[in-house]
Parts: sequence; structure tokens; C-alpha cells
Amino acid sequence: MSALDGLEVRRTTTAQQLADGLSERIMAGAFGPGDRLRESAIAAELGVARNTIREAVRILELTGLVRYEVNRGAVVIAPTREKIEALYTARERLETAALARTPRPEQLEAITNAFDALVEAAENDGSQIVDRDLAFHQAIVALLDSTRLDEFFAGLTKELRFYLTVLSKQETPDEVIAEHRAILDALRLGDRDTAVAEIRAHVDVSVKRLNAMLG
Repeated sequence: MSALDGLEVRRTTTAQQLADGLSERIMAGAFGPGDRLRESAIAAELGVARNTIREAVRILELTGLVRYEVNRGAVVIAPTREKIEALYTARERLETAALARTPRPEQLEAITNAFDALVEAAENDGSQIVDRDLAFHQAIVALLDSTRLDEFFAGLTKELRFYLTVLSKQETPDEVIAEHRAILDALRLGDRDTAVAEIRAHVDVSVKRLNAMLG
């Protein structure tokens, strides 16, 4: 008898599917910052058990898109300067450490391919820009050669996607491409100092734009 007898592998639970769907609607602006996710109302509208909705909301809480407040329940995160600074500082430190390394040919190719995909999205399908943007930066973090750091950054992207979606409404596709092209060009030239400076400038601009939106 195997220790794994009876173990079932489920590709995606109903709660995960609901979490993904709610995440998409949050990103699209259907739920704004500070809005409550009323579990009973969502369960009734979708015809799903409330426990399943609660599990889906817990998944969203782990991604950073939702938090629980006393007497209010689950609410969509409301950006603050402190949250933005903390998130983008973590991102900057990872990416600058990665860009201080010399990429292997296959790593540079992966970053180049990610950039090309970003350009394609900017030119043809604006709805894919955020995902392609994150894939470009994930390829940069891969320069660190650490699966644990890859996973850590992938966790950050859950919350970064929220902020990048907000930023995508403030930036033109040409601006997005220009900022990423500068990073890639420095990498191709082997100019690590410039690559690090470009990512710092890129992050700094993003933080300033987000803070400006907070008023």
C-alpha cells in the first residue's frame, strides 16, 4: 500500500476559479478601492455556497488584493503611500540585484523575447500589456538564478498587477515601451550600471505617478 493511495489531484478548485474571476473584475475596476466584497450577495448572485465564496476571498487576501477590516469584512485594498513604497522598494532591490549580474545568452534571449511580446501587446492588444510587462520583469529577476526568489517575485506580481493596471490608464503604450527598451538596450551593451540606473528610474517614475494619483 502506497502512502499516496487515495490522494486526488485537482487542477483548479471552484474557489480558485472564483478568486481568479473576482481578481479580473477588481483589475477591471468593477470593484473600486475600499469596496466591500459581500460574500452573501456574491453567493446568492452566482448560486455558489457561501463557504466557497469565503475561501475564494481568502485566496484574494493572500494575493494582497483584499484585506479584512473589523465590522466591514473583506474589502478591496486602498493604495497608500506606505504600501506603494514597501512594494516597489522590494521590487527595486530584487531587480537591481539581478541587473548587476551578467546575463547568460539564454537569459538575455528570454528577456528580449519578453520585451518583443510586450511590444506586440502594446501595438495590437492593449489588454495584455500588464501581463507582458510583468513577464519582462520576471525574466529580469530570473538572472538571480534562484527559484525561491523567482517564486517570491511571482508572489509580488499579484499585487503589482493591481498597481500596473492603475498605471496603464495613465501611461501611453509608447511610454511603456520606451522605458523597457532602455533597460534592455543597456543589458545588450553589457552596461550593468546603466541597466541598474534605468530600472531605478523606471520604478521611481511608477511610484511618483501612483503617489500623485493619491493626491
